[in-house]
Amino acid sequence: MEFMEQRILRDGQVRPGNILKVDSFLNHQIDCRLLDEAGKAFYEKFRDRGITKILTVEASGIAIACLTARYFDVPVVFAKKSKSLNLDGDLYTSVVHSFTHNVDNTVVLSKKFLTDKDKVLLVDDFLANGKAMEGLIDICGQAGAQIAGIGIAIEKGFQCGGQRLRDAGYDVFSLAIVDAMTDDGQITFRH
Repeated sequence: MEFMEQRILRDGQVRPGNILKVDSFLNHQIDCRLLDEAGKAFYEKFRDRGITKILTVEASGIAIACLTARYFDVPVVFAKKSKSLNLDGDLYTSVVHSFTHNVDNTVVLSKKFLTDKDKVLLVDDFLANGKAMEGLIDICGQAGAQIAGIGIAIEKGFQCGGQRLRDAGYDVFSLAIVDAMTDDGQITFRH
């Protein structure tokens, strides 16, 4: 969607190592109007899928998931990156590798919040190698939940995650797909 591309061009910063810094509007300081527009775009794409839950992973996906859920009028559930004392009962778990932080996290989700009756829209801020999505897909598989689609704010199209998910049959809808970035700050989008 052009609104996300325009915002990336205006406020995003390319850093060495194929890092796209969008912390001024997406994942540190949050532009709620922009994310509301993203939620509306996800709703327009997936509204006829019978979605019962929006699922993301802690932490950067939570804001976009919440604004998306407003349009669907369904709850947001997020996989936590660590088991806290207030998590009780049975848990789904999956290991997720973070490209940005270069660490493995075991994410957890309480079984009472995701069941085989759910049709889920997976939502996240970034898609690079697809490891977070693979973890959420694994959790949905454990729950028997149906994946109705995947909504991504920014996809790094030059990395393998999006293509691998599409090849596996998932309907991936990205608001902006970055095909290339150069160290001098040039960004090329896929259309």
